Amino acid sequence: MVIIPYLKELDRNESSLISALQETQKVFGYLPEEALEEIAQYLSVPVSSVYGVATFYSQFRFAPLGKYVIKICHGTACHVMGSGNIAQALEEDLGIKEGETTGDGLITLERVACLGCCSLAPTIMIGDRVYGRMTHDKMRKIIRDIKRGKL
Repeated sequence: MVIIPYLKELDRNESSLISALQETQKVFGYLPEEALEEIAQYLSVPVSSVYGVATFYSQFRFAPLGKYVIKICHGTACHVMGSGNIAQALEEDLGIKEGETTGDGLITLERVACLGCCSLAPTIMIGDRVYGRMTHDKMRKIIRDIKRGKL
């Protein structure tokens, strides 16, 4: 077993589990299966407990994020202004569902409760940039720009 270096900083018991998962995700960008097994062995807890905690909290991911993460706002204002239609169009255009990543690892769709930009509804966020008053046509242009490396 190769000890993940940051595990050495943690107490070797179950109370360190969430910290171990958070640090693992910070290092890898997600929770690789091998790392979960290493955490379980290092902390002397069953692998099922590690998976139980990791699947309970929505902050943890089991697959890498795409290069571009498109956060689709589903807050009340965005919902009323059609964010559901934007999400559905994105899913159809990209062939993935919210929470998934395209096969080429380029784009991840992520559902968020609110981006705090209600006056621009419906909104999406890519990186630190908010795109407001989103339409299917605007979304298609953004996807084309991403695929061409222009975003």
